[in-house]
Amino acid sequence: MSPSPETALNSRLGTLSAAEEFFDFFAVRYEQHVVNVSRLHILKRYRQYLDRAGDLAALDADTLVATHRECLGRAHADFTRSSGVQEKVFKVFQQAEGRQHVTVDALRASLSSQKRD
Repeated sequence: MSPSPETALNSRLGTLSAAEEFFDFFAVRYEQHVVNVSRLHILKRYRQYLDRAGDLAALDADTLVATHRECLGRAHADFTRSSGVQEKVFKVFQQAEGRQHVTVDALRASLSSQKRD
């Protein structure tokens, strides 16, 4: 019995390591300077789009590849007109605009430990 299209594609994708390899594999045009700055953001957004795409296991091979291609292209497009900070792909950017609560006691403890070093 041969593997499902999704299993076969995931196996092939598992051999790719650089963002550029994903773009080349799916024949998606990309701007190198955008990938240089936002590669992790693009790949994370690509994964988010795939998660929202529905039941990928139910797709035939051609439709599955087309769905991946579309999701990767959309992810790249997001970062051609925006930035990682604006898109808030990663949790650190989602947390209250980067603000965190720091107590005075925590600051004192940090300063005390720095004086000892």
